[in-house]
Amino acid sequence: MAIYAIGDIQGCYDDLLRLLDVIDFNPAKDQLWFAGDLVNRGNKSLETLRFIKNLGDAAISVLGNHDLHLLAIAYLQKKPKRKDTLNEILKANDRDELMNWLRKRPLFHYNDHYGLIHAGLPPQWTIADAKKMAASLEKILRSKDYLDFFKVMYGDLPNLWSKNLQGNERLRFILNCFTRLRYCDNQGQLDFQHKGKPGTQPSHLQPWFKIKSRKSTDLKVIFGHWSTLGFYQDKHCYGIDTGCLWGGQLTALKLAKTTKRISIDCAG
Repeated sequence: MAIYAIGDIQGCYDDLLRLLDVIDFNPAKDQLWFAGDLVNRGNKSLETLRFIKNLGDAAISVLGNHDLHLLAIAYLQKKPKRKDTLNEILKANDRDELMNWLRKRPLFHYNDHYGLIHAGLPPQWTIADAKKMAASLEKILRSKDYLDFFKVMYGDLPNLWSKNLQGNERLRFILNCFTRLRYCDNQGQLDFQHKGKPGTQPSHLQPWFKIKSRKSTDLKVIFGHWSTLGFYQDKHCYGIDTGCLWGGQLTALKLAKTTKRISIDCAG
């Protein structure tokens, strides 16, 4: 079985199909790992959701910030933002089925060699911590109390991990790491203001994966979310959001003892 990790699609359904043709994807024997942000800003979010859902066990997708934004709009009956392209999903006759499926996607997926998240991990967490934190929030999202969490999901605080965090503050910190994190300082204080490529941020900030004290280096972590970073790899992690939505590329990373990158150019 071949496993391919694929970067942020954001509704670019046609580009996804072209990439799957290039890698000769066979759902009967291969598996796709999607790094989240399946929807929004592109013009075929509905088709993307339906396609990936219908792949069943041949597809694993972690939740991204745009996916959670869609869920909050759908469940709380919020008005979409001006740049959102979610109306077709919100009006679809299978909307409830799609939302129920999306809400139950994981925040962290892993095997013995690789882990998949959307955004980042704070330096204080080990891989065991990350698994535990993801499971605690996934339990809430899949429970009858999910609406209560969506009501308090948004916010930049708290921005520093403490074992003493409780309740919604703890859950919000966990969610922000998995779905929004790019930069933090050496103490692990999260920053959500700076989104540019490394080298453009203030000197006290570093990409989360560059913090020397990071404890999650015993598993190769694959992440998306950061289109201005582009493709990135070192011995501990891979960034695979290569900006398909913005006219960049859509990337698949074949996961084996030696990884192989396959990318296609996108129209944007």
